[in-house]
Amino acid sequence: MKLIPLIRPYMTQEIKDQVCEVLDSGYLTEGPVTKEFEEVCRQYIQCEHAIAVSNCTVGLEIALRAVGVGPGDEVIVPDYTYPATASVVTIVGAKPVIVDINPDTMLIDYDAVEQAVTSKTKAIIPVSLFGNPLDYEQLYAIKKKHGVTLIEDAACALGADYKGSKVGSLADISVFSLHPRKFITTGEGGLITTHHQEWANWMSSYKHFGMAQASSRSNIIFERIGSNYKLSNVQSAIGLGQMKHINKLLDKRRSLAQRYTSILSTEPQIKCPTPTQNGTHSYQSYCVFVANRNKVIEQTREQGIETQIGTYSLHMHPAFQNNQHCKIYGDLPGSRYAYNHTLTLPLYHNLSEQEQDHVVQCLIQTVTNMSLEN
Repeated sequence: MKLIPLIRPYMTQEIKDQVCEVLDSGYLTEGPVTKEFEEVCRQYIQCEHAIAVSNCTVGLEIALRAVGVGPGDEVIVPDYTYPATASVVTIVGAKPVIVDINPDTMLIDYDAVEQAVTSKTKAIIPVSLFGNPLDYEQLYAIKKKHGVTLIEDAACALGADYKGSKVGSLADISVFSLHPRKFITTGEGGLITTHHQEWANWMSSYKHFGMAQASSRSNIIFERIGSNYKLSNVQSAIGLGQMKHINKLLDKRRSLAQRYTSILSTEPQIKCPTPTQNGTHSYQSYCVFVANRNKVIEQTREQGIETQIGTYSLHMHPAFQNNQHCKIYGDLPGSRYAYNHTLTLPLYHNLSEQEQDHVVQCLIQTVTNMSLEN
């Protein structure tokens, strides 16, 4: 039986040749290829600064450090997200305040954010989950009222936009993931974007051991304590090759996603999430809500289709339960609903319509049979 995977990275001979060029050059660590990759991403996103890092998690950590978040501060994060979103807050010594999501969009509940703000709130890390852009106007209103910093976890949202502006150009700082689950990938990697010159300089220095910009090794100065969060030329060559085709890749993903929605939205046992109004989804992942989600995963996999959960409800995990360094705000019903019902379907560039039809038919048959059994 041929497996239809959840995702298949876009790899062409051109990309493989670019990687081989880097290998042949002998210059494997971060260097000119990474700089070119950063510039291509910067121009695409239309931001002032783009900084490549070793992964999205350290990118969020650097962002928090750059804006001065530390002990005594609180940072509001959504409950329905990958643990890294909240973990980085604890790593820098601050306290994550975990709030609910809107179960229709699976994005942070803006009213819950407003209610959770205190005098200790230094920043908000909303997540543009699965490629669905945030409602930045609501976030701007909160930012203006309370003087907080918006650090967007845009792990899945490269290519998404809001009112014509690309995600990555809208928050104070945005951080993308380049993990293999993402349609633009460097194997592992991340990208930080901002318009803020001072923060960009600080983050660039921090990821290079605290090094100041220098014209040669003989006049290098280490101006702060830093770490090594660089992205290698080898990895950047992969991302650079994929960025050349980003519009083609996005068009195909959106076409496939629209096809899923047109078919599945008419099925009573399947609910499609709501995209953000005035936003354009990048469809890093295509998700639906179903009953008996775990059984659906088991049965679709038995039919050669890889499906998966959406992401995690943080408050349901020991790392965030009864933790004095973490505050859980409210009962979080929206997050629990999303965690228990979200199903991620296969979506990648060379998914054929025939394969997609097979996914749809198997899913509909599976949830229909389960409904009859109950």
